Amino acid sequence: MSAAGTADAPPWVHRVRRPAWVGDAGLAVALVTVGLATAPAIDRVSGTDRDVDLLALALVVGAGVATGWRRRRPAASLAGSVVCTGTYLALGYPFGPVLVMLAVGVYSVARRLPLGQATGWAGAALVALVGHVFSHPSGLPALAALVPAASWVAVPYTAGVARRLVLEARAQQLAERERRLVDAERLTIASEVHDIVGHGLAAIQMQADIALHLSEKRPEQAHEALAAISRASAEALGELRATLGALTPRGRQETVRPAPGLDRLAELRDRVEAAGVPVDLTVTGVARRLPASVDVVAYRVLQESLTNVVKHGAGARAAVRVHYGADSVRLETRNDDLLPHASGEGFGIAGMRRRVQQVGGTFSVGPEGDPRVFVVRATLPAPGGGR
Repeated sequence: MSAAGTADAPPWVHRVRRPAWVGDAGLAVALVTVGLATAPAIDRVSGTDRDVDLLALALVVGAGVATGWRRRRPAASLAGSVVCTGTYLALGYPFGPVLVMLAVGVYSVARRLPLGQATGWAGAALVALVGHVFSHPSGLPALAALVPAASWVAVPYTAGVARRLVLEARAQQLAERERRLVDAERLTIASEVHDIVGHGLAAIQMQADIALHLSEKRPEQAHEALAAISRASAEALGELRATLGALTPRGRQETVRPAPGLDRLAELRDRVEAAGVPVDLTVTGVARRLPASVDVVAYRVLQESLTNVVKHGAGARAAVRVHYGADSVRLETRNDDLLPHASGEGFGIAGMRRRVQQVGGTFSVGPEGDPRVFVVRATLPAPGGGR
């Protein structure tokens, strides 16, 4: 069952994972049963081998039981199978399922041990197995018998190594995918915190500079600047708490404010103007509720654009245009007095571009005409009637 299938199953359906030892014990029992059941028939077919007696059956049982530890103790399991199988063949008993038990042990060490150790154990098994070539009454001539004898080690060894490499590659892919998901989540959180804290600190810095400048000459205006600092910090902390609250495990979340959207654009303008930057806001088209993901992106793009104006524009004015189209919403923020050295692309602009691209929109940013005029444009998909 796939992970997706498990996730989509009803809550009362649970996948029961049986312990590994249950499967190992079942395989050992099956191998022992087959070995004992076929021993009389094999004995009748072969006329040159030693007759199957209690010792032969005991060696078959021992080789089969050894496979029961193939996962927990693969090396010990193979050693037990090699001892029992090698003794069985060296005494001249007929070929049979006992060789399958040896092959299972070889496969297990190749599947579960490091390549060097697995190769050493497989080589030891091959040496022990080849001994019967020169003594077994039903064996082929020595050189001709080496190939089928070696195949009982080489084939399961190759299969075990191949299986281990496939599973290791799959595990690496899964780990890499999980790492990318974690990195993407971290980047999203970093962008949210940057937009919230950066906007609040820019407004606080602007008002603090005003308060310092007016503290002696116009203390009443300095008091207004300090009040603006208090409001800006409170709003930034509120948004930060809402963002971090969304990361709290389900069932332990506190009541937090909903994610911001364009319905709070007037509040954003007022905060920027309180920081000393006049904002000319124009909204055209028929305003409507946007898809939640698009609404947040639109707000964050305008917030970061205006934050850059506050941080980099000396006495600047900002013009914000929002147009609701039939299937999109277009955003434009223009600053007509940007400091020429402040037009580089940093984390904030990269974050805006990433947000817009994640919802399938287009984004452009840069000076326009005069190097002191900096324009941010974004077009976001928003089909009419979207919620």
